Amino acid sequence: MANVNELKDKFCDIYTSNITRPGSDKLLNYLLSEGSDFFTAPASTRYHNAFEGGLCDHSIHVYECLKGYLENHRSKDEYGLDYPDETIAIVGLLHDVCKVNLYRTSYRNAKNEDGVWEKVPYFEYHDTLPYGHGEKSVYIVSSYMRLTREEAMAIRWHMGFSGEENTNTIGRALGMYPLALATHIADMEATFYMEGNHK
Repeated sequence: MANVNELKDKFCDIYTSNITRPGSDKLLNYLLSEGSDFFTAPASTRYHNAFEGGLCDHSIHVYECLKGYLENHRSKDEYGLDYPDETIAIVGLLHDVCKVNLYRTSYRNAKNEDGVWEKVPYFEYHDTLPYGHGEKSVYIVSSYMRLTREEAMAIRWHMGFSGEENTNTIGRALGMYPLALATHIADMEATFYMEGNHK
């Protein structure tokens, strides 16, 4: 696993090489600012990538999985899926921007391997903007730069059926917007195969 600075450099390189839309520079500046913990935050409290830099690492993984999915023979030739590099980077890298400043480090008592009690750090969920998951990412990104409808739908519905929303709505969205389904598949691949304990 790369360190936080290596992940940050990789993310910024992918971002600046592909995303040039008006306002994208301001969004990146926000992510790099002291007001954001994007590059040091975990991706979850205890499930996938629950470590410092886990969110950035996960975002890169989803970008790579999405790019790979859209470049395969079936996606391109049979389904006719064709999206600009900028769209793939926006959706892959920014789908979980809702997790900025979402987790904070707290401490609890636990026994170490010698059976001695000690304070150990853990990540605690701390939502100061309870606006949902995918929709919060769309809200944050849209406050800096304009998204296409399909980009917004892909970010909004990247969780697929694992959310609590009406399944008919999710099914319609995934059927109407192929990028949303592709993003969901990429997110699941990254979460369970690149970051999870699938073996």
